[in-house]
Amino acid sequence: MSINNIVTKLENLLRSETKSCFVGIWTDEHQMIAAATKVREHGCKEFDCITPFPMHEVDEAVGISRSIIPWVTFFAGLAGCGFGLWFTWWVSAVNWPLNIGGKPMWSLPAFIPVIFELTILFAALSSVGAMFALNGLPKVDPPVIDPDLTCHKFAVYVLESDKAYDKAAIEKIFSDHGAETIKMAEI
Repeated sequence: MSINNIVTKLENLLRSETKSCFVGIWTDEHQMIAAATKVREHGCKEFDCITPFPMHEVDEAVGISRSIIPWVTFFAGLAGCGFGLWFTWWVSAVNWPLNIGGKPMWSLPAFIPVIFELTILFAALSSVGAMFALNGLPKVDPPVIDPDLTCHKFAVYVLESDKAYDKAAIEKIFSDHGAETIKMAEI
């Protein structure tokens, strides 16, 4: 098996499955938010917005609930803190006990830096891992709807697999809210 075959198989494994969608593209974010709200009111559930910068209004317009990443971070931090407490105790009092000058075998103030660092390490790595898992990353060669979406344009796309998908109704919503481009695309 050649290197090219291995690379091709790996790329195919990491490449996401494309889906057909109907897209509206705007240069005004307020019109895009209004259109996304109308699409949600129309009953669509499988749609999303693409913006060149973070916009909190999009979460409400699309109906996105709060992320679970803060909870993952919190509980992983607690696990890191617990592991740090256990590990410092085990090393100093069980595995390698050294009684020097009558000092206690385990003293919390001496191990605060280790416990703190393990708390941060577990929390940070779990946050990154959860973000990768929830976002379906890594993706190799994702389809591009419009190259200007990362620069100055905004988009709303509705997947054809949505139960409330009605091309004519969605096209009317997009055009009523000033979409500059309305087209079918792969995402």
